[in-house]
Amino acid sequence: MLTHTTIEGLKSLRLPAMAAGLAQQREHPDFAGLSFEERLGLLVDAEMLQRQNRRLERVLKAAKLRSTAVVEDVDFTKTRGLDKAAFLSLVNSSWVENHHGVMIVGPTGVGKTFIACALANHAIRRGHSALYVRVPRLLDDLSVARADGRLARVMSTLARTDIVILDDLLLRPLSDDQAADLLEVVEDRRGRSIIATSQLPINHWHEGLGDATVADAIMDRLLQRTHRIELSGASRRREKTTASEPE
Repeated sequence: MLTHTTIEGLKSLRLPAMAAGLAQQREHPDFAGLSFEERLGLLVDAEMLQRQNRRLERVLKAAKLRSTAVVEDVDFTKTRGLDKAAFLSLVNSSWVENHHGVMIVGPTGVGKTFIACALANHAIRRGHSALYVRVPRLLDDLSVARADGRLARVMSTLARTDIVILDDLLLRPLSDDQAADLLEVVEDRRGRSIIATSQLPINHWHEGLGDATVADAIMDRLLQRTHRIELSGASRRREKTTASEPE
């Protein structure tokens, strides 16, 4: 009866993993050989692990990553100009802690989005937050948000996230209004990290960013403390899809 009361008390305190662990210890006599401190330690470890898993699930869901890519699945055997040493230097996620950016450029289908999502996924597992957005959709959403009064809330979400993936940057040249909106996004990212992907080589970005003054400001902010990944080769979507790296 005492154990049942304790289990219910743990549940009421929102400690379900500890409650389940205590019930398991009661049902299995092997735990009787452990000291009180050892058994308590196992219960605390179980609760901490469940909370970490719940947080990870919640942050991954909020990130809305386009791909479930992980860094372990990045394929270096394909000829596409991906520098293995340079990529692996990003895996420890110190670039996020130091507020650096990652610019990934290359033709369509070479895996830009896959690599971006793999880096973000890894950073999330190390305790950071992330958000994936396609730039064309983002600019449309900002225009609508401005009209219906949600702009401040949308911008706040973008600003407080540790990593924002700006996918498909400059699929087409931006209007002056769109470039101004993009400037506000990257300006709010000061002290935070951006991963940007684009089919357009970086040395051609300026001409697609609207007014020259705004373009200068965007380029200055995007390219400060930035790691560059430049990919090449034919589209991998034309090849047989593999389990390791489908995009």
